[in-house]
Amino acid sequence: MGEKRILCVGLVCLDIISVVERYPPEDSDSRCLSQRWQRGGNASNTCTVLALLGAPCAFMGSLAPGQAAEFILSDFKHHGVDVTHLVWQTQGETPCACCLVNCANGSRTVTLYDTNLPDVTAADFEHVNLSQYKWIHWEGRNASEQVKMLRRVEEHNRTCPASERVTTSVEVEKSRPELYQLFPYGDVVFVSKDVAKALGFFSAPEAVKGLRGRLKPGATLICAWAEAGADAMGPDGVLVHSDAFSPEKVVDTLGAGDTFNASVILALSRGRPLSAALAYGCQVAGRKCGVHGYAGIV
Repeated sequence: MGEKRILCVGLVCLDIISVVERYPPEDSDSRCLSQRWQRGGNASNTCTVLALLGAPCAFMGSLAPGQAAEFILSDFKHHGVDVTHLVWQTQGETPCACCLVNCANGSRTVTLYDTNLPDVTAADFEHVNLSQYKWIHWEGRNASEQVKMLRRVEEHNRTCPASERVTTSVEVEKSRPELYQLFPYGDVVFVSKDVAKALGFFSAPEAVKGLRGRLKPGATLICAWAEAGADAMGPDGVLVHSDAFSPEKVVDTLGAGDTFNASVILALSRGRPLSAALAYGCQVAGRKCGVHGYAGIV
C-alpha cells in the first residue's frame, strides 16, 4: 500500500508574473525581462512543492469555469496533484494576482484581485474521506468554516487508532483578527512574520514563546522570519532554531513561505524531528529563492 496523501485546503489563483530589472517608478513605462503565467495561491503552491519533493498530495479549493481555470487544471495535472476535491462555484471568478519580481534583490510585489469566489465550506469538506489522508493543511481564509472542518478531523481522530489519525496544520499568514480563532486548532501552527509583528513581537523566538499559549496542548508553533531563519517550539517546550540558507543570488522570493511550509510538513509527516524539519524547510526555501518558479528546487 502506497504512502497516504497530504491534503491542502485554501486558495488557488492565476499568477501573472513579470520579471523586471528593477522596481519601476510610479507612472513609468518600461519593458520586463520575462513574463509567465503560474498557478498561485498559498495552498496551491504548497501542493506544487510537495509534489516536486515526491509527496502524494491533493488540493481542495474553489474554481470558476473559464480560461484561467483551464490553465490551473492543466498545471495541477502536470505536477501530479490530485484535484478530486476541487469545488466548482457558480458565482464569482477565479482570482488573479499580478506579481512583479525585482531581479535586483529578488523582492516580489503582489496585487491580488481576490474576487467574490466563495471559499470551500465545512459542508464541502464533509465529502472528504479522511481515511485517505495522513495530514491535512489549511491556509487560513474563511476561519469559521475551517474551524468546523478541523473539529470534524478531531472527532475522526477520537474514533480511530493512533496509526490512522490525521495530523492537522494551519497557516495564519494574514493579520486579520478573524483568522486568529485558528490558533487553538491544528497539531502544527505556522504563524507569519507579519502576524507576529501585528501582535507585538519583533523576532521569531519572541513570537514562538509569546504565542504558544494560544495553541492547544501538545501542538507545535512555527515562525519563519525571512533571512533570520525560523524558530519553533514543540510539545516539549524547547525552542528550536534554524538559520536561513540564502542562495548566492536571490532572484525570486515569490512562494518562498509556501515552500518552507510544504518542506516542513513533508519532513514532519515522515517522522523527522522538529529541528531537522525546520532546517529542511529553510534549505528548500533558500533554494527556491535562487530560482524562478519552483522547478529548480529539486
